[in-house]
Amino acid sequence: MAKDFLQGCQDYYDVIVIGSGLAGMTTANILGRAGHRVLLLEQHYKFGGLATWFRRPKSHIFDISLHGFPAGMLKSCRRYWNQEIADNIVQLKNIRFDNPMFSLTTTFNREDFTRLLTSDFGVPAESVRDFFDAARNMNFYDDQSMTTGQLFEKYFPGREDVVRLLMEPITYANGSTLEDPAITYGIVFSNFMAKGVYIYEGGTDDLIGKMHAELKKNGVDCRINCDVSKIEVGRQGIESVVVNGRTIRCGSVISNSNLNATVFQLVGEEKFDPQFVDQARQVRLNNSSTQVYMAMKEGVEIDESTGDLLFSSTAPLFRTEALLSPNITSRTFSFYYPRTRPDARKRGHAIVSSTNANFSDWEHLDASEYEAQKQDLIETTLNALEKYVPNVRDKIDHVEAATPRTFQHYTKHLSGASFGTKFEGLAVSRALPEQVPGLYHAGSVGIIMSGWLGAINYGVIVANDVDQFLMKSQAM
Repeated sequence: MAKDFLQGCQDYYDVIVIGSGLAGMTTANILGRAGHRVLLLEQHYKFGGLATWFRRPKSHIFDISLHGFPAGMLKSCRRYWNQEIADNIVQLKNIRFDNPMFSLTTTFNREDFTRLLTSDFGVPAESVRDFFDAARNMNFYDDQSMTTGQLFEKYFPGREDVVRLLMEPITYANGSTLEDPAITYGIVFSNFMAKGVYIYEGGTDDLIGKMHAELKKNGVDCRINCDVSKIEVGRQGIESVVVNGRTIRCGSVISNSNLNATVFQLVGEEKFDPQFVDQARQVRLNNSSTQVYMAMKEGVEIDESTGDLLFSSTAPLFRTEALLSPNITSRTFSFYYPRTRPDARKRGHAIVSSTNANFSDWEHLDASEYEAQKQDLIETTLNALEKYVPNVRDKIDHVEAATPRTFQHYTKHLSGASFGTKFEGLAVSRALPEQVPGLYHAGSVGIIMSGWLGAINYGVIVANDVDQFLMKSQAM
């Protein structure tokens, strides 16, 4: 007899959260701490969404997306999770760039970038200052007609080397392009420039474990292997969800699922105004990713001068289409040393190579083509890594690859989207409760609400909205 993962569930909850990505977990935690009855449903066998990990023989462990976030995570985790989690967030100070235009190492903050831009790139100090101030002062209500490319041309005309330095890591972080609204770049870039790049010391498994413990402490009913097939809507708004064939009533729903899937699959377009449906259909998905995971043999150590994050490229110029091409020329290598994962010494060092990718380049490959393409991804990655870790093939104990199809399979994100939606998705996400009372969305949207910090902060915003909705509903 199959295990009943809903055994002991109540018939009614104030809030049901669908999906346990960082935004979903944060909304659940805040609302549980506020005294609401919260049910958190995760379709996978682990919590965390893309903030997850996997294990392989010989105690190897790989993090999927633990590759750097802004210092704002310290404040957000301290305030909306706990001090123990915040205490494990540490700075990465060895960020490297290596490409045909320049090779440098930086602490990746405003002070160091100002030094680099003025001394190494010869940019006038006033241009650098004005650019940083413009990016820092951007907000959601600004004129959104200026693109990121136009922003760069305004302050650094004709400087493709400067564009590469400023843009390449942000494209890696959230999938943004030169054609996206400048606000999507300015807000994220300024978050990083405040104090640099940080990581959670101990690994994603430790982080999610501590978050799960905090959720239980705050009374949240957390369930894995629970796949929601339908959000049921009545005349007055949200009524219930159907999960594993069971209907559970609720006062509100927060979907941490993909925005498009929430509207068109979980709810159904017939529950929305036609004009809203048209707007939702215009929302573009962001791109996906490929990754190659490499574990070093026991006793093999990598010199820390190699870098914590290494943005490596053989492309002569920065071009968005080149970053997405299956003929990969640009990779971001994340190096995991003992200081970034304290128990790594007994497991050995690990390296994760990440590249942006289009789902369409992988979608229609047959089984043999797919396996051949994955093997080529591994081989070309090892070739690229050889420059930084000589004789790397002799040092590796385990290697495997993940593709956009991998991300789609495990997360159920449409087209394996790693960064949610493009900018227009944010307005659609925010408008859901106006269409269906009690329906909210807290997934990665709009580029600025993606990544670890963006997801947590969007979860905070949505949790406050839901708290107000429930308070009003209960007062009636």
